[in-house]
Amino acid sequence: MHKFLAAFAYLIFKTLGLLPLSVLQGIGAALGMLGAVLPGSYKERAFENLRIAYPDATPAMNRAAMIQLLQMFLELPYLWAPRNAKKLKNIVQCDQWELIDTALNQGHGIILISPHVGAFELLCTFYTQRHKAAVIFKEPRMRWFKTLIEWIRNTPSLKLVPANQMGVKSLVKTLLKGDTVGFLPDQVPASGDGVYAPFFGKDAYTMTLVQRMQSIRNSPIFAVGVERLPKGKGYYLHIEPMKEALSNVPELAATQMNIALEEIIRKMPTQYLWGYDRYKTPRKSRQA
Repeated sequence: MHKFLAAFAYLIFKTLGLLPLSVLQGIGAALGMLGAVLPGSYKERAFENLRIAYPDATPAMNRAAMIQLLQMFLELPYLWAPRNAKKLKNIVQCDQWELIDTALNQGHGIILISPHVGAFELLCTFYTQRHKAAVIFKEPRMRWFKTLIEWIRNTPSLKLVPANQMGVKSLVKTLLKGDTVGFLPDQVPASGDGVYAPFFGKDAYTMTLVQRMQSIRNSPIFAVGVERLPKGKGYYLHIEPMKEALSNVPELAATQMNIALEEIIRKMPTQYLWGYDRYKTPRKSRQA
């Protein structure tokens, strides 16, 4: 059954992927405006978290955040469609590739960290057209959705690894080869896998895995984010190198990392997924 559901979802994605990006984003904008006025727990949490980061947030910012959220979802069929992969070079701008290329040439591998901001789902596809990478991700609870992701996102240059011990070992091997590993470190890790550190002024449980990965080969870390440009003009990939290695003290390292994530988010504040429960209590580890 899960393969049938995955196949059905894949067919819908493939069909929507035939539409122009501007059309999909336009539909997303219309749905986002509707979502901004309809009641909903996600919307309320999004507005509350936005006010934590931006106490002077206006109704216009709230509305823009919902519009960007729906645009992010509606553009996925286009961005994930294999037929559109070659078009990405024409719609994604980046004038900072030299930073990545130079770092990789040092042979220590590199670590990319990105918040759930902008077109973050585009990041893996676009980046791995240039460099190989292994990215850790939380496996969806629904089997059909996990299967769909594997069908769509796995490519010869991109390896998706689960958030468990086997996945961590795969990341270590990737760094030892001198390649790239990637994280979305604003996800709340399981209890015991993180520490509390400020995120926009409020303590949030933050993963320590990034610091542990860097300590293996002293790999440089880059905070990245794909900004969605207005009026369907494409995207811009921001690349910001962290100037100092993460501290050996987990709480200090988590604070350094959160500051780097905040700097990326501040470049496009209404494009962050404010509705994610960033300040929730961590769940117990499955391995506990």
